[in-house]
Amino acid sequence: MKLLTTLALTALTLAAPAFAGDAAKGEADFKKCKACHSIINAAGEAVVKGGKTGPNLFGVIGRPVASVADFKYGESILAVGAKGVVWDEAMLATYVADPTAWLESQLGPDSAAKSKMTFKLAKGGEDMAAYLATLK
Repeated sequence: MKLLTTLALTALTLAAPAFAGDAAKGEADFKKCKACHSIINAAGEAVVKGGKTGPNLFGVIGRPVASVADFKYGESILAVGAKGVVWDEAMLATYVADPTAWLESQLGPDSAAKSKMTFKLAKGGEDMAAYLATLK
C-alpha cells in the first residue's frame, strides 16, 4: 500500500504542469504596478521607483503574506498572513488576477473578505510572478 501511495504521488508530481511565466514580459509589464508599488532591495536601493500605496515587492516570492514591516495592510490579507501562508509564484499570479477572490479562497466564502488592492491584472500574472521571483 505504501508503494502504491508513493507511486501515485510521484505520478501526480510529474503530471503537474511546471509554473512557466516569462520574467522578461513580467518586468516590462511591471509599469502597470509601479503607480502603487516600488521595488527596493535590501540595501535600500530602488530597483524600480514607484508608489507607496502598496508594499515593497522586493523578495515577495518566498515571503510570508502581509509581512512588510510598517506597511498598513487590510484586515483580510492580515488574516491570511496570520495563517502562515507564504507567497509562491502560482499564488501571486492568482492573487493579482483578482485579489478579493483570492482572499475569499484563503479565508472562506463567508469571510466577507475585502482587498485594498483594487487593480486586477487580467492576464500576465504568471509573467509578473516570474519577474518578482528573480528579485531576491
